[in-house]
Amino acid sequence: MIGFLGNVYLWVKAAHVAFVIFWMAGLFMLPRFYAYHQEAERGTPEWARWIERERRLITIILNPAMMMVWALGLALLVNIGAAGEGWFHAKFAAVLLLSAYHGWMVGYARKLAEGRGLVSGRTMRLLNEVPGLATAVIVVLVIVKPF
Repeated sequence: MIGFLGNVYLWVKAAHVAFVIFWMAGLFMLPRFYAYHQEAERGTPEWARWIERERRLITIILNPAMMMVWALGLALLVNIGAAGEGWFHAKFAAVLLLSAYHGWMVGYARKLAEGRGLVSGRTMRLLNEVPGLATAVIVVLVIVKPF
């Protein structure tokens, strides 16, 4: 392969896709966790278990996966030189929005642990669709390169 990654380009690309899958899996799970957490009674052992589950999902899967997605994705960007392409600008915007969604979700875990959850379970279930829609858009942009 051409670029500074040379023969490891495809390995980096494969790792990037794998970490995207881990990140999306975590982002699919977290709103569901919140919906179930909010249905538990505050101060009960079940409430505490949800706080721990959310903490583990965030610290063991979500945050590391997002960091790897960004690191590997930026390496791929530099390698292929796509920064001037229209499809890349749209993809980058979608990934930025998804990262903001990630940040909001992680912040909500803190609020919920403190008993300040303000979003209904129904809304959380709807928010559960955001990663899937973002993934569909990003995949089309990367594979089809419509502009």
